[in-house]
Amino acid sequence: MAVSVTLPALGESVTEGTVTRWLKAEGEQVEADEPLLEVSTDKVDTEIPAPAAGTLSSIKVAEDETVEVGAELAVIDDGSGAPAADAPAAAESAPAQEAQPEPEPAQEAQPQPAQQEAPAPSGGGSAEGTDVVLPALGESVTEGTVTRWLKQVGEEVEADEPLLEVSTDKVDTEIPAPAAGTLLEIVVGEDETAEVGSKLAVIGAAGAAPAAQPEPSQPEPEPAQEPEPQPAQQQAPVPAQPKAEPAPQQAQPKPTPAPAPAPAAAPAAPAPAAAENEGAYVTPLVRKLASEQGVDLSTVKGTGVGGRIRKQDVVAAAEAAKSQAAAAPSAASSAPRSPKLEPSPLRGQTVKMPRIRKVIAENMMKALHNQAQLSTVVEVDVTRVMRLRQRAKDSFAAREGVKLSPMPFFVQAAAEALKAHPSVNARLNDDGTITYHDVENIGIAVDSEKGLMVPVIKEAGNLNLAGIARKTAELAKKVREGGLGPDDMSGGTFTISNTGSRGALFDTVIVNYPQVAELGIGATVRRPMVIDHPELGETIAIRDMVYLTLSYDHQLVDGADAARYLGDVKARLEAGEFEGELGI
Repeated sequence: MAVSVTLPALGESVTEGTVTRWLKAEGEQVEADEPLLEVSTDKVDTEIPAPAAGTLSSIKVAEDETVEVGAELAVIDDGSGAPAADAPAAAESAPAQEAQPEPEPAQEAQPQPAQQEAPAPSGGGSAEGTDVVLPALGESVTEGTVTRWLKQVGEEVEADEPLLEVSTDKVDTEIPAPAAGTLLEIVVGEDETAEVGSKLAVIGAAGAAPAAQPEPSQPEPEPAQEPEPQPAQQQAPVPAQPKAEPAPQQAQPKPTPAPAPAPAAAPAAPAPAAAENEGAYVTPLVRKLASEQGVDLSTVKGTGVGGRIRKQDVVAAAEAAKSQAAAAPSAASSAPRSPKLEPSPLRGQTVKMPRIRKVIAENMMKALHNQAQLSTVVEVDVTRVMRLRQRAKDSFAAREGVKLSPMPFFVQAAAEALKAHPSVNARLNDDGTITYHDVENIGIAVDSEKGLMVPVIKEAGNLNLAGIARKTAELAKKVREGGLGPDDMSGGTFTISNTGSRGALFDTVIVNYPQVAELGIGATVRRPMVIDHPELGETIAIRDMVYLTLSYDHQLVDGADAARYLGDVKARLEAGEFEGELGI
């Protein structure tokens, strides 16, 4: 039988992934759960395990190609038959097999005592078929908790259909079925935790294990169908009468719990009401989104499997609420909502310090112990720069192939000023000498998932605005995808830290030792300022303002040196003479 390898869901907001490397070639043997390929998304880099043992008969997606979640990546031949012919044969035989369970309601009435024995196979591990395994859901994720099964033992599933929901410390996601057929066995129950690669369930051929099929009458997704089987059960001579008598007995004497096991069908009637009161299951991410949007989940009707509330349902409810608020505005609706902060899973834990965190800590302490650091701050009007960027960003992106962010303007102004202020672009040596660099290699501090990284733009002083923008985009992509090499991180002579990217007005940054200075860029904020207009004189206008902070080693750089350097950077940005490089 041919088993399809598909791209699993790797997070609620992840819709596609790029195949970075195949670990097996066509024709090679693979084991179930053996790493088969590496996939990169905008959130994680992970390995995709083989869903079954066999021969890798076909690779559908080549390296460096991007596909959507659920797309077929490869085909594994498990050796049970011809890979290409078995799939349609199974599809053709499926209707014939599905037709058999329908005329068997009489058998459902008889094996009702055996219904209690049905759960036994779900933990016994004796079923044969395609294993459903917990895929790798991130580089540091080693286990996941099953939060909800969307299918029950005996139900038919389609390939890539959501089968269960899993929660990890990083993502809440759905695990799709690796193959079509019947869910024969559930190995890991709800609220149980399993390691990555472990077996969660078994899927067999379509129509297999009919004895386990009565179980789907127990879950909530089909409450409307539950009253219909009861008349059919009452027609059965033996089971109908005992079930009708205990129900009134349980209603009259409250303290008689002994006959409770028999009326298993009695609680079935109130079940829908209980489900409506409790509300459908939602993942923590959806619950958080509802809290941020101010949506009451008890009022949201889920469109997911079994009435599950999805992200789209919360967004739709939030949009509907906004429309109502716009139609009938009130003072209360205009008040800002405070976002609900979720407690971190690290609270109360003692964990080993990551290697990159140790390196950062050592460098920070070395910088503070070996330098006399202080900071100088200036305020810069970047209104002209922001207007230029707005005018040129579309044509720039079309011409250069990268987006034009404000960062290249600051990098170019900083690099030009370094040429005129050598003490800021220098190094103190252990023998008491000073090295004034003849090149401006500017490091850009980046906050990544792994920690603080400082890739370096080599010879930034010799690059134009477009060159700086392309190099910045290239390094940012390497940081996201984990492709930074030693050469990308070495050789820096000066560092720029965009502390305003998270809204900070300014920061007293620690110098990236052994450099002697580092520039911090604060958040750009629009606010009223007094300006000297050539015709109106002094007047108040709305301007784009930013704070620039220079931290430096006072052993080499004096406060006057720092002020002169910042003054030149300020003058370059406020003049905003970048039209020639932008082609406008």
